[in-house]
Amino acid sequence: MVYHASYLRFLERARTEWLRAGGVDQSALRERTGLAFMVRSMEIDFLKAALLDDELIVTVEVQERRAASILFGQSIRRADGTELIRARVRVACVDLHRMAPARIPDEALPGRDP
Repeated sequence: MVYHASYLRFLERARTEWLRAGGVDQSALRERTGLAFMVRSMEIDFLKAALLDDELIVTVEVQERRAASILFGQSIRRADGTELIRARVRVACVDLHRMAPARIPDEALPGRDP
């Protein structure tokens, strides 16, 4: 069975790939602006266990957008559609120099022009 902490990595990777697919380069954003996304809170329902060799599908959906944070709804399913994990993850935009919340710039929102 998949260790519970591994699901956090799967969720994180899906959010990163979702941003990348939307044209957001997080490393370039950090270098240009000093801003980064950090997990603020997470609620996870562990519904069923993933097993060795299961093909997993991880989804990302924006449920709410605020000035300095985004609330994502995420799920992890087996390829056959069985839901394994349901999560709500709030990610905050943080000024790394001040370690304080910062407004999310338009260039950090997928689908927006830089």
